[in-house]
Amino acid sequence: MPPVTERIRTEKGFAAFGLSGSPGSDAFWATARGPASVPAGDDGWTTLFLWRGSPATIGFESWSEPVPLHRWGDTDCWYAQVSMPARLRVTYQFLVADEAYADPFNPVGAGVDRSVAATPDAPAQPHWPVVGADDVLPVPRTRLRWNSERLGGRRTVRVHPAGGGGPVVLLLDGDDWLYLHPAMSAFDSAVASGEMPPVTLVFLPAKDRAAEFAYGSGLWEAVRDELLPLVAESGVTADVGRLVVAGQSLGGLSALNAALEFPALVSRVACQSGSFWWTPGAPDLPDPLGGPAGGAVAARLRERPELSELRIAFDAGEHETRMLPHCEAVESLTEQAGATVRVSRSASGHDRAGWRHALLRDVAWALG
Repeated sequence: MPPVTERIRTEKGFAAFGLSGSPGSDAFWATARGPASVPAGDDGWTTLFLWRGSPATIGFESWSEPVPLHRWGDTDCWYAQVSMPARLRVTYQFLVADEAYADPFNPVGAGVDRSVAATPDAPAQPHWPVVGADDVLPVPRTRLRWNSERLGGRRTVRVHPAGGGGPVVLLLDGDDWLYLHPAMSAFDSAVASGEMPPVTLVFLPAKDRAAEFAYGSGLWEAVRDELLPLVAESGVTADVGRLVVAGQSLGGLSALNAALEFPALVSRVACQSGSFWWTPGAPDLPDPLGGPAGGAVAARLRERPELSELRIAFDAGEHETRMLPHCEAVESLTEQAGATVRVSRSASGHDRAGWRHALLRDVAWALG
């Protein structure tokens, strides 16, 4: 359900949110910050977002429909007071005409045109540094030029030995974890703290997510026969015989399909919000999530494959109302097939900002 916006205007401006000065004044902008939340009722928050200058809309990632901002009188102050549920971390951006911008009043960014908001009760995400929209994230020094015969085309795959290197952690949608969320720094911190052993991160970018993550795409044969040998020959310490696959959304779907189809290759998985609604043709339907719970993967799991060697951690956003029945069906059937299963829920919707802590925790657990 989209959030409810409220228009609360008082003589004190936004004092309830800890902001002083008359909205739109120089004194106000000098100390303005956002987003800011105050309790709303028994369970939830009202969160203030600010924008300066021109009409704009807030675009939230998966959690809600866009929310328009209101103008404070005839000033250059635009704002929205958005009703948010308890425990929510969400990516958002300001949409102005055909352009998208990060929140200039929020120091927590995700790439050059996105920001991250969290309600005060959202759990902390240790090891993930605060990165602003103007910051340049570090990237691994080792890069592999992968010219895949199976998949076609060339791509650059970055490799980073966290803590000196160890088992390979294959991060699907690798560019997101390089350029939007600082996974390299987060894994370095988690290894340094002793929360996971040294690992070798392999950031695998997707050229066509829908095609490559679909069942039978040839991706996993290409990983086995082409990519992992490249990693082994790269000179970076990497135990390619111990592989953890971490995937989200369609990537999570692909990771579990790989475990079913290539168990000798993929036996350790960290899966966040896998797109288990997927069936052939479902993406083209008016309501892709309206099919049977668990989609095509659940149908395969009901055939009771032997999964006693599989160790898989499932996570999903607790606010993904329509995704959860699909995830729950697959989680249950995977365990019934003999896999070692861990299930958790993140304080988010279908959003990488909410999955970040689960990624570190579940990779460590998958390694045992």
